[in-house]
Amino acid sequence: MPSYNTLSDIVIFGAMGDLAQRKLIPALYQLVREGLIDNNCRILGIARQEIDKETFISDCTKSLHRFVKKTELDKESLEAFLSMLDYCKINFTEAENYKNLKSTLSTHNDRTRIFYYATPASMFGPISQHLSEAGCLNEQCRMVMEKPIGHDLISANKINDQVSEFFSESQIYRIDHYLGKETVQNLMALRFANPLFGTQWNQNHISHVEITVAEQVGIEGRWGYFDQAGQMRDMVQNHLLQLLCLTAMNPPDDLSADLIRNEKVKVLKAMRPITGDMHNTHVVRGRYTKGMIDNTPVPGYMEEEGANPKSNTETFVALKVEIDNWRWAGVPFYLRTGKRLAGKLSQITVHFKQQPHFIFNESQRHLAQNKLTIRLQPEEGISLQVLNKDQGLGNGMRLRSESLNLSFSQSTTQARIPDAYERLLLELIKGNQYLFVRRDEIEHAWKWCDQLLEHWKMENKPPQPYAAGSWGPKAADLLIMKDGNCWHEDQ
Repeated sequence: MPSYNTLSDIVIFGAMGDLAQRKLIPALYQLVREGLIDNNCRILGIARQEIDKETFISDCTKSLHRFVKKTELDKESLEAFLSMLDYCKINFTEAENYKNLKSTLSTHNDRTRIFYYATPASMFGPISQHLSEAGCLNEQCRMVMEKPIGHDLISANKINDQVSEFFSESQIYRIDHYLGKETVQNLMALRFANPLFGTQWNQNHISHVEITVAEQVGIEGRWGYFDQAGQMRDMVQNHLLQLLCLTAMNPPDDLSADLIRNEKVKVLKAMRPITGDMHNTHVVRGRYTKGMIDNTPVPGYMEEEGANPKSNTETFVALKVEIDNWRWAGVPFYLRTGKRLAGKLSQITVHFKQQPHFIFNESQRHLAQNKLTIRLQPEEGISLQVLNKDQGLGNGMRLRSESLNLSFSQSTTQARIPDAYERLLLELIKGNQYLFVRRDEIEHAWKWCDQLLEHWKMENKPPQPYAAGSWGPKAADLLIMKDGNCWHEDQ
């Protein structure tokens, strides 16, 4: 067994919800299968449903068969995992119900109590209060908050204030599942372990950076949630800004949680506010209309079931972000994210500057730029575009662009790449916070995004239309083309 303490009571609020059944239950099973948590660990599902323990175990078994590959479901691991499960019915808003939880929790001091809030953010404060009043909390407790944490800085602060009455910052784990992805972890290894990139990672050698998170799916029946959030709140404020911070941060002195998060906060503080005419040159908002995805007709956003005809919500955002520090002065970061786009694609593309003197055929000067692509999906990996001589006797010194590819699924000796939630849950059990978001990160990210959201509210203009199955509004292409660049969409 591992050297760290894995004896835990893992309490999942919202255990019958989609997140718990699709992600958390399968991830915990995989940790058991890999021998990374003790078989004496307890997993306690909390929900409002009037069901018994056996029904909960049955539902979790169905979820495992649905979301875990058949080849990874072995009898011994499955039996061990299911034996850890228990269930407790609680109405989250009724304090009296939490007495049942108190009596169910282990009284042994060698077990860590982990409370996972897979619930709407509006419940984070009340659940924390009721846990405290019922005597369920101690100094060994940890709690996990799922995003979104608020819809602006004021609401985020309110939620964080409520939770911090009962948990210290060292006990709070704010999840952004992108931080658990293998490629995101490799971004730090790539930058800080390789002199080839570490010495070149600045405005002297990099011309611009792209970060794209594209989805083919629409709102998937989540009209009520998404129309209140929009793509800025749903994706930019958390996922894209986290990727930006990891790409742009200075090297920390070591890999401890606070030193890594200190450097990320410095990036957020250095991001230039988008004000005045910059709203016309640095920002594009879009909303998908009907179109084709994989040769299948799909409706536009305003045609989705439950649509509000007065909606002004965006499903696409493109931004030009500038970072005012010595490392990145003059280097634009182009961020792009949207729904119903031409492909499912999450990647960071770093464009290196050309050599100041080009000795080859002038007609090939446009090729003379190295490009590093870090892919998060659909297949995690890294590729580096380099130039070499075209083969053959009659071609002279003709150049050819080729890619050096590292596919994690093909290069790893492991049978599988762990899901992001597996890594995050494991670090949670270990008590490591470096993959989780600190409060001041949330605050600075909201502060930067709030300026845009407030401008859009005052401007009250509808987002620019783009056909489902395209790469977004034409204005997003113009945003990057006016600087002499273009979006990189290789998959």
